Amino acid sequence: MNEASLQRTEMFEERRHLDGMHARKMRAIPGYFRRRILVNETINLIQNRRSVRTFSDKPIDRETTDTILHAAMRAPTAGNMMLYSIIEVVEQDIKEKLAKSCDNQPFIAQASLLLLFLADYQRWFDFFIASDVMACCEAEGLPLRYPGEGDLLLACCDALIAAQTAVIAAESLGIGSCYIGDIMEQYEYHKALFDLPQYVFPVALLCFGYPRETASSPQPSPRFAPSYIHFENKYRRLDDDALTEMFAPRERRHYPGVARNFGQYVYARKFSADFAVEMTRSVRKALETWIGEHA
Repeated sequence: MNEASLQRTEMFEERRHLDGMHARKMRAIPGYFRRRILVNETINLIQNRRSVRTFSDKPIDRETTDTILHAAMRAPTAGNMMLYSIIEVVEQDIKEKLAKSCDNQPFIAQASLLLLFLADYQRWFDFFIASDVMACCEAEGLPLRYPGEGDLLLACCDALIAAQTAVIAAESLGIGSCYIGDIMEQYEYHKALFDLPQYVFPVALLCFGYPRETASSPQPSPRFAPSYIHFENKYRRLDDDALTEMFAPRERRHYPGVARNFGQYVYARKFSADFAVEMTRSVRKALETWIGEHA
């Protein structure tokens, strides 16, 4: 059985298990509230959304693109600072380069709309300098503060919230999307490709396009049961029994290579894979650049 077949089998088995759990939970909800859940268009949109990697040839027009961008820029943002920028990748040559640099994924170059979301503190720091904040610092006898690690994480939050808002807006317009986390790899290359200054970090690349019609509509990927994700008041670290139960729907009979269970399989295929090692190196380099000589 090849890798694709293994993945399909895994998803089918997990979906069957979780569908049964979902049905039992839905039956426990009073009918009136259950009907309200099922007819809420926004909730249905979120529940049925899945990543799309196969796009039709139908282009996304300018008005629709602007609608998606406007929605993204209405997303919640820390202190209304909008600590992000969005690059719309228009040139096909750049799309082709990204398809290679982002783990060799050809569908990236085929997306009708490609948006790069950047964590961006450069704009505000430039504004601070242009506003002569040095005069205030000198008057208070304080050193000039530069963007630090916390500022980067806050800007990443802003950028990702905007990105997900764009995803939901696009979904409501019948447009599929796919996140490309590999944009965080090869930091030096992507920094040069997009002329990124010191306090800008590429945190998410998003492909958009109208899904190609298929004979059957793909179902949303299954998720873990809420009891393993949603806690009250304090974090709950799962013991071995809980972990075994949590991952049981994803276990299968056969795995490629030396893996004998799902944990070993994901460790080898995801966590310790070359792309994961490169991402860690790349992000570490980006952080060094961000901090610079002001650590």
